Amino acid sequence: MTAALSPGNASASPAVKARKKSRLIWYVAGFTVLVAALIAVALVKKRTAAATIAVTTELAETKTIVQIVTATGKIQPEVEVKITPEVYGEIVSLPFREGAAVKAGELIVKIKPDLYQAQVEQAAASVSAARAAAVNSEVQLEKAAADFKKYQDLYDRKLVSDFDYSVYKTNFDAAKAGRESALANVDGAEGILKQSQDSLSKTSIYAPMDGIVSARESEVGERVQSSTNFAGTEIMRVADLSKMEVRVNVNENDIVNVKVGDPVKISIDAYPDRKFNGVVREIGASAANSGGTGSGAAAATGTVSDEVTNFIVKIRVASEGYSLRPGMSATADIETQTVENAVAVPIQSVTVRDAKGLNADQLQEAKEKEQHERSGNDIEVASSKEDAKRDLDKLKRVVFIKVGNKVRLQPVVTGIADNSVIEIKSGVKAGDEVVSGSYAAISRTLKDGSKVRIEKPKPESAVTN
Repeated sequence: MTAALSPGNASASPAVKARKKSRLIWYVAGFTVLVAALIAVALVKKRTAAATIAVTTELAETKTIVQIVTATGKIQPEVEVKITPEVYGEIVSLPFREGAAVKAGELIVKIKPDLYQAQVEQAAASVSAARAAAVNSEVQLEKAAADFKKYQDLYDRKLVSDFDYSVYKTNFDAAKAGRESALANVDGAEGILKQSQDSLSKTSIYAPMDGIVSARESEVGERVQSSTNFAGTEIMRVADLSKMEVRVNVNENDIVNVKVGDPVKISIDAYPDRKFNGVVREIGASAANSGGTGSGAAAATGTVSDEVTNFIVKIRVASEGYSLRPGMSATADIETQTVENAVAVPIQSVTVRDAKGLNADQLQEAKEKEQHERSGNDIEVASSKEDAKRDLDKLKRVVFIKVGNKVRLQPVVTGIADNSVIEIKSGVKAGDEVVSGSYAAISRTLKDGSKVRIEKPKPESAVTN
């Protein structure tokens, strides 16, 4: 049986419900107050964070700074000779392949000599004919001289007429001239013979030095052009691979810092785990010709295109027993200047501002805005842009030094720089905490007296990812 509810139980049920409802209201109210408090705290923190600028800092330190000029180029022999013939014809012998070692004076190219041998024989025959003609002219001169002498005596004694005398004198003069012409013909024929003999000798080409055949462009049976009247066919190259150099392009803005004798650290792609030592041995006096990767001034790809002018710098490499081959890619770090015990800060810490703390962009924007508000005239606005450009000369190099929770804008005088730090000659001392990031904060956001908070640098792995 189901028990009947007593009047007492029936009356208690509404009271219990009321108490539960009251508690729920208090819970909701308390939760609402808590959420509101959390929101208020978050807003305060957000406003506080907005009022400060997140930066990273580093301490200025004393160190040795080496100014580096980095350039890329190719490995080339210091001495490499192009072999081009001085006579044209068919190659009949090429005893050495590319990579072979040759000694000075060894036969390296033979051109078919038949044509030149025939020219020598023809020239020799011409010499013989000219000499025979010279002998005949000598006999004629002797006879004409004897006749002239005899008639000279008769003419002096008035025994012959003027006409007869003039005939023998003319014969003598003609014989004398014929003798001189014959001798000149002998000299000319002998000269042609020597020229023919020289051309014949040039059908054999000998190694100009000890070295390696670094390139072979022709094969036996090919016909080659001479370099006498034309560009000439390049048959091969002989190089001294014991002395190698890097020929690099150096920008015109950096070339003024490079000097002969500067030490160099060289990275060669073929040996990624090895650094080679080098020294600057030659600097181009004028901008390199554009294009080309051969020997000489255009060995490194150069230059006067896209408004960028480069100069060829030749750097002797200490190979240290490693096999270096022409054409290998290399990167050279030329150490142009060294300063010891220099106060150094990160390169990115240095920016430019005017006396009011404005950077170049802000300075120009302010000028334009001022002119717009004053007149709105386009001509005057253009004039304000020119004024802003002139005001750029007033910009000074500065860093931001953290003092407490604020930064101080500090003008500085800078010196040389390497790939990561720059020398501060005045304005910062070792131990000062300078702002090193972010780029936006340093270049635009920060002002003198700005409040800052330190932001932890992102891990390198995070940056990479």
